[in-house]
Amino acid sequence: MGQDAADKAKFASIVVPHLADAFALARWLCGNRADAEDIMQDASLRAYRAINTYSGGSARSWLLTIVRNTAYTWLAKNRSLALVSLDGANSAEREQIERAQGVNCSSAVTPETELISRLDATRLEAAITALPIEFREAFVLREVHGFDYRQIAEITGTPLGTVMSRLARARRRLIEAVGDEQS
Repeated sequence: MGQDAADKAKFASIVVPHLADAFALARWLCGNRADAEDIMQDASLRAYRAINTYSGGSARSWLLTIVRNTAYTWLAKNRSLALVSLDGANSAEREQIERAQGVNCSSAVTPETELISRLDATRLEAAITALPIEFREAFVLREVHGFDYRQIAEITGTPLGTVMSRLARARRRLIEAVGDEQS
């Protein structure tokens, strides 16, 4: 097997299984599907070119680190970090939001519970989108993707204490934002 075929096989086993999570992170960081697709194209190319630098450990963390760095590079080139929205989320992305919110997707659904669920998901989505990007990133990596604090520190390249602080602040801001809307 030639080097190119070996690289393709390595890419398929290391990167491909985690593309959905990578796309979800890109989507959360940039705010819309089209930009996330651009980021994923760049990140996938970077991952392919760097496949031989992967030295083991969590392939998911390795890939999400590449996606994160690519997203920040893309955002710096293409727009202000303050301008992000979550327009056009598909049903799989909405389901991730609901899981992060603790909604039981298998419970009996009535028109009323569906409406309440959609309103709650929309409120939570808006509150998450309003977070500063550093807080949003830490929150999404923890609550949507399920990474532990050490993994988040590794992905973001920040100290563990900073991750803990960002998560605490993100949660506090979300509680305040959602609580204010319900008052």
